[in-house]
Amino acid sequence: MQEVGTFCLQIGFSYLATVAFGICTNVPRRALNACGLTGAAGWIVYWVLFQFHLGRMLPNLLGAFVIALVSLFFARRNKIPVIIFNIPGLVPLVPGGLAYQAVRAFVLGQYLNGIQYAIQVAMIAGALAIGFMLAQFVGNSRLLHWHR
Repeated sequence: MQEVGTFCLQIGFSYLATVAFGICTNVPRRALNACGLTGAAGWIVYWVLFQFHLGRMLPNLLGAFVIALVSLFFARRNKIPVIIFNIPGLVPLVPGGLAYQAVRAFVLGQYLNGIQYAIQVAMIAGALAIGFMLAQFVGNSRLLHWHR
């Protein structure tokens, strides 16, 4: 039962974080719910895969892939540019904590730790970019067509 509660908390807070960022970046009001669902979908994919001890790269890649596919769906459905859903949806996956640790390590003179954290941040950013790129290939192909 505790796992169900944790799962619901993960969905709820990722939804709220995405909607809050959408509000801060002036996403149209009619797109806020879809933005929240986009971010929650990507975070849940990341979180479930991370629970299976798959590291950080694959869960981030697949989370970004799901965010991009869901963004394409909502963009076509609502006739809104896809970036309106992509950017807020990406917020839960951004490795801000690791980037902070990298900067902190450099400031404290722990250069090897700082480099290690910075490399992890770069690899996660690369995984996010590859996930978005793969989703664009799939979304633009004839494999996925959403018609209204």
